[in-house]
Amino acid sequence: MSIKTNVLVKEVMIDLAKTPKSSPKTLLKEALEVMDHNRLGIVCVVDAENHLQGIITDGDIRRMLTRVQKPFAAILGDDVIVHAVKDPLTVGGDSTLNEALDIMQKKQIWDLPVVENGKLMGLLHLHPAIKSVMEIG
Repeated sequence: MSIKTNVLVKEVMIDLAKTPKSSPKTLLKEALEVMDHNRLGIVCVVDAENHLQGIITDGDIRRMLTRVQKPFAAILGDDVIVHAVKDPLTVGGDSTLNEALDIMQKKQIWDLPVVENGKLMGLLHLHPAIKSVMEIG
C-alpha cells in the first residue's frame, strides 16, 4: 500500500449539491432531519448566496443538551444558528488533502467545510478523504 501525497481537497470533497445545508432560520429540528437524511454528523448553515454562517454537528447538539436549561421541545424550535458554531474550522479546495487530514486529526473532527471567498463549496468528510489517499498496490 502506498500513500498519495498530491491529492487536493477539491478532488475528493462532497460537492455542494450533496453537502448537508440549512439556512440560519431553519428550525433546529429541521436541521437535525437534514443531518439524519444525509447520514453525516454535520449541517452547514449558509445564507442565500451560500456564504458559510456556521456549522452544527451531532457533538455540538449533545454538548448543548447538557448545558441549555430549557425544555427539549423548545430547543428543537430554536433557529439552528442559535446553537451553531459561528466561526468553524474550514479548508480551501486547493489545500492538499494531507494538510486537511492533519487538521482533522489534530482537532479530532470528521468533517471540514470547504470554503472559497467565504462561500461554501463542499464538505470534506474523513472516510472518503482517507480512502482517496490510500492506494492498494
